[in-house]
Order: sequence, then structure tokens, then C-alpha cells
Amino acid sequence: MGDRGTGKSVAVRALQDLLPEIPVVKNDAFNSHPSDPELMGPEALEAFRAGTKLEEGTMRVPMVEVPLGTTEDRICGTIDIEKALAEGIKAYDAGLLARANRGLLYIDEVNLLDDSLVDVVLDSAAGGWNTVEREGISITHPAKFIMIGSGNPEEGELRPQLLDRFGMACNISTIFDREQRVQLVKNRMAFEADPEAFAKSCKEETDELRAKISAARALLPEITMDRDLALKISGVCALVDVDGLRGDIVVTRAAKALVAYEGRKEVTQEDIQRVIGPCLSHRLRKDPMDTMDGAFKVMLGFNKVFNGSALKNFSEAMDEGIEDPEAKKAEEEEAAKPAEPKKAGAWGGLPGSR
Repeated sequence: MGDRGTGKSVAVRALQDLLPEIPVVKNDAFNSHPSDPELMGPEALEAFRAGTKLEEGTMRVPMVEVPLGTTEDRICGTIDIEKALAEGIKAYDAGLLARANRGLLYIDEVNLLDDSLVDVVLDSAAGGWNTVEREGISITHPAKFIMIGSGNPEEGELRPQLLDRFGMACNISTIFDREQRVQLVKNRMAFEADPEAFAKSCKEETDELRAKISAARALLPEITMDRDLALKISGVCALVDVDGLRGDIVVTRAAKALVAYEGRKEVTQEDIQRVIGPCLSHRLRKDPMDTMDGAFKVMLGFNKVFNGSALKNFSEAMDEGIEDPEAKKAEEEEAAKPAEPKKAGAWGGLPGSR
């Protein structure tokens, strides 16, 4: 979530170029895996069980966008009207969830998505399967995708149940550094002038990142984390009053993914500190009277648990007092300044006053 015009959608769409290609069954609407039955659509699974050899191919990781004006039929899929009229048969017309299987489902302006569509997406995201029962069609297919959302919080808040489904959250703010702004503008102008040449100039860096991600995927099963660190992660989640266990799971997964990405094999306390804020800050209960940033609360809880403090209620932790180092430094500098000399005849206050 963040300010308008900060490149949120551009960054999300660029992910497709960074991810390695995936093996698929050719001409399959569900992006079925050629050998894993759990990732196969109905037709490919039926052929696989019958012993038929499936024709294999590769494709880029699918990136499916959900428009705000879409309908439930388009998301879940419905009867194929063309086949019904032309051939007189009932056939399934795959929806956006089917196309997003084994890929990315992107919802721009996710905070403006209709509530009924939110429920449909959440049902599939929770179980990894989409079931369609309508117009004489009965079908269940895999819908295992990574859901990504973006939006401007000024236009509306996300529903809590949807917010909790996102593993990590980050706030995007406008850049005010002049050099960086100029460089971004130059990059944009260069892309508009010649998109292919600009993409070619970034190819080497893109290939390096793609190779690094592939290596991290291969290394991920070997990553280990000490049980004591896992207990402390749960301690932080309990301290800041995170509902459910999704927070514990996501922090653990994110820490292991970071370690794999950096080519290491063991999770450390520093790794957890780097990921715990984005994993938990959006899961905290909202208090309209509380002005404290969620990420700051999470880091307070992290310091309490990982730096030797006993587990306490968050209210007790707050009672111990929190000092903002920047504000304290400014206060000390202000106090160190010499007092301005008073003008002759200026009133100095009542006798005995300070």
C-alpha cells in the first residue's frame, strides 16, 4: 500500500520477468504440472491416471490481474457458451483462478474490490482449490497461487480477513531525493522511447536475479532454524497480540526464504529481525485511538523477547516507557542552546518563579 504514482503496479508486473519458467502440460487451461497430480487440472489428471503420456512444455509464471469491475463468473469460471451453442455439450470455461494456478494473482486497488468477490478469492486462497457448481457444471480444480495486492490507503481500508491473508505487507512512500527522482524519470523516458532497448540494457541484471532465485529455491529444503528461535517468534506474536497462527508461520517461512536467497543454510536472529516487521505489522488489531505505527510495536515486541526480557502483556511493556531516540536527541540539543538575553525592561516573571 502507498502513495499514488510510486510504481507499485510496475514493480508487481516486473516480478514475472524475474521468476524462472515452469514445466506445464501443453495447451492446458489450468497450467497443469506434467507429473504432480496435486497440480493438475481435471482433464490432465484423468489422462495421467489412465496412463496417457502428457505432452510437456514450459511457460513463464502466469501473472493474472483481477479487474475491479469483474464478476464472480469470470473469477470462478462458468459454462462455455460457445461450445454449448455450437456443439450442444456442457463444457467449462476456465476463469481467472484457473489461469492463476501455479502463478501470481494480482489485484490492483485491492481495497476497492467488491466484498462478494473478496470472499470468492479468499475461499480459493485458503484451500488452494476452486469448486464450481452452476449451470449444470460441477468441477473442482487446483487454484494454488500467490496473491498480491496494491492500493492507496487514502481510498479505503482493507477488510481484516483479507488483510490477514497477505503474508507480508510494506508501505510505499514518495521519494523526495532529487537525484533518485531524476534517475527514475530518465529511466521512464528511455523505456518509452525504446522499450526493447531498455529491456535489453537490464537483461544481465535480470538474468542474475533469476538465477539467484532459482538457486534459492533449490537450497530452501536444506535451511534449518533453531527451536529456540521458533519459540521466540511465537513469543513475539503472543506479546503483540496477533490473532491466529498465520503470523508465526509466515515469519518462519520468510526468514528461511531470506537465508536461502542469500546462499546460507541457518536462520539467525538478525534474519528474523529483518522480516518480522513486514510479516506482522498489518496483522495487529486496529485501535482508532492508537497513533503508534504497527511496525514500531512489532520491533518493540521483538526487542523484548529476543534481547532477554521476560514475556509480558503488551500494556505492561508500554508502561515501562518508550523513548524515540531522534526526539530525545533534538530535545537535548534544544536544552544545550544558550538562553537568549532578555531586553532591558523585559518582564522576568513573578518573584520566585522559574
